[in-house]
Amino acid sequence: MTMLTLYRYPFRAMGSRCEIRLYASSEEPAAACAQAAIADVLRLEAKYSRYRDDSVTAAINRVAAAGGAVDVDAETATLLDYAATCFEQSDGLFDLTSGILREAWSAERRELPSSDALQRLLARVGWGKVRWQRPRLAFGVPGMEIDFGGVVKEYAADRAATLCAEAGFRHGLVDLGGDIKIVGPHPDGTPWVVGIQHPRNPEAVMATLDLFRGAIATSGDYERFVEIGGRRYSHILSPRTGMPVNGLAGVSVAAPECVVAGSATTIAMLMENRGPEWLDEVGLPHVWMDQKLRVGGTCA
Repeated sequence: MTMLTLYRYPFRAMGSRCEIRLYASSEEPAAACAQAAIADVLRLEAKYSRYRDDSVTAAINRVAAAGGAVDVDAETATLLDYAATCFEQSDGLFDLTSGILREAWSAERRELPSSDALQRLLARVGWGKVRWQRPRLAFGVPGMEIDFGGVVKEYAADRAATLCAEAGFRHGLVDLGGDIKIVGPHPDGTPWVVGIQHPRNPEAVMATLDLFRGAIATSGDYERFVEIGGRRYSHILSPRTGMPVNGLAGVSVAAPECVVAGSATTIAMLMENRGPEWLDEVGLPHVWMDQKLRVGGTCA
């Protein structure tokens, strides 16, 4: 039997610490595959970044600002199709147009935004105000925006893992800032043990999951938030109220694809106190912690 060695390739992308791990008989093929996968992650980061003027997101939002329409490429259309499905399955809570609400919740903010300010932003939020018929995306209200942040990192993890599998690798994983897609178990058949960070104690683990295949994604209020008046406000904002969600502190979901796991964690956070019930209905393995530090889920 050929001896396989684990090679690790850390990098930064999408504002996160990332890593590709691959078992191989020698480093040369592992390095070549990892670099190709990393290049694809960076391609997607550049393509959908809201910080770049030359991104697809920026091009769409220039049209959206005028209340116009634009045809999109096949990859973007696939992401929009998936986001539209999530919008329906979440009763309108998973909404790619809600990113504009960040204008009221900058990291430097030291006081709550006024109701009037939120209402002005909410008037430009709502997937229902968008007409989407592949490949044409049309905006019914000027000044709207699209933000792919809720799907693109998980989509990138799935693609990177697929590239590794297509290159012949059977053992490894892709980790994009805690959103993980398994290429395959360890060579001896044992699973990858994934630790889930405690939302209130960065030194502690809330739960561990054994993954032979599939993916896991995590969402919570502990990595990105603002503190106002001694209270923590999550970066996840409700498209109905414009306010940060309040209910779950963190949730992790396992699924066959990372993009499915990621959208499920986001929807659960947006569901607030109904999140655990919704996760039970969906039936995917999961673990959650609420604001009172109670832990639950099928993996708890």
